[in-house]
Amino acid sequence: MTLRLFLDTADVIAWETWLPVGIFYGVTSNPLLLERAQVPCTLASLTDLATKAFELGAKEVQLQTWGNTKHSFVTKGKALAAIDPRIVVKVPITRLGTEAAATLIEEGVRVTLTAVYEVPQILIAAALGVEYAAPYLGRINDAGGEGREALTSMQQALNGVKSSTRILTASIRDVSDMTYLAAQGLDTFTFAPRIAAALFSSEQTAAATAAFELAAGSDDHIM
Repeated sequence: MTLRLFLDTADVIAWETWLPVGIFYGVTSNPLLLERAQVPCTLASLTDLATKAFELGAKEVQLQTWGNTKHSFVTKGKALAAIDPRIVVKVPITRLGTEAAATLIEEGVRVTLTAVYEVPQILIAAALGVEYAAPYLGRINDAGGEGREALTSMQQALNGVKSSTRILTASIRDVSDMTYLAAQGLDTFTFAPRIAAALFSSEQTAAATAAFELAAGSDDHIM
């Protein structure tokens, strides 16, 4: 399966709404999303959260480590990874975070480098050989950049060095950004429930479906 879609929220109610649809590979979160969902940023809470996601059918859960030292990043990252082998640990792409990510990878932890803003940062991800690098499309635009062009350049750079790192496009504000970037070869996206709803918001599809049902009749019985 090449295309991977993730639901970017720590809200379990949103998971219960959207994971059964079947299009999502998993869920992603970070301390800010935990705060919005009123989930404590503790190992116990994250263990419960990941367990719930897997029960709902997630194939992968991305949880972010935290701390002000390399030791803290690594210790918490290893603890998160120990919850389940399907967990990927997110680490900010700072120098400190990169050092921690290198240690985590050496110890067999799956890693996503997150908070990517600049095109050259993708070389850090490729050099480490992380599974994912997560640039913030919408926030790049907010900062005056050209998000679509930046992410396309990142993918071209990964292709150029034959890296297996996936660009995990985050901070998606419009579904058109996903279709544009997919056409440029990007295949991994994480987005909020409102973007998921937008994927299913076609008025024409709704009208056509209503016409089908009207033609079929109101009886739900096959015979």
